[in-house]
Amino acid sequence: MFWIKLFILAAVGSIIGWITNVLAIKFIFRPLQPINVPVLNVSIQGLIPKRKGELAKSVGEIVETELISMEEIIDKFIEDENKSEIIFAIKRKIKMIVEQKLPSFIPSAFKGMIEEYIEEIIDNEAEGVITELTEKMVHKATEKIKISKIIEEKINDFELEKLEEIVIAIAKKELKHIEILGAILGCIIGLIQGIIILMV
Repeated sequence: MFWIKLFILAAVGSIIGWITNVLAIKFIFRPLQPINVPVLNVSIQGLIPKRKGELAKSVGEIVETELISMEEIIDKFIEDENKSEIIFAIKRKIKMIVEQKLPSFIPSAFKGMIEEYIEEIIDNEAEGVITELTEKMVHKATEKIKISKIIEEKINDFELEKLEEIVIAIAKKELKHIEILGAILGCIIGLIQGIIILMV
């Protein structure tokens, strides 16, 4: 009889622990919209929906300050390989302009000299000019474009149902472990309570 009662208390504790954790996980997102409880005069809403704005702002700030900045994006875009491509494109464009715009009566040898002279100037000055322009671009971009604001807006525009679906899909295994852990802890608490009650 003792063991049956102990088993029942452990089973009840396990069920309560499991249900509690399942509900706790659900309440992270649900209810999506606030539900007013007239008797208690309180409003119930899921943690993420209720604090979506704060969450979006925090994520945006963390990404911009800790992970990636506008300076890094532009620096990555205009790195040494890209500079070479830009310089090559400038040379090709100038060559086309020289061939098209200079009068046909100018000897081709003279045109070649002009092209060589311009290319020499580009080789000597272009990289410095591109670096200077990059720095100006970075300065203007950081003033006008805020990655944190873009991310904040994107998260705020995200549908809560879709966000819930993504989080559950990513953390499905871990959430299942939390549910099982709740059942195990509930079982242990039920056993301890049962032993105390039945032994007294």
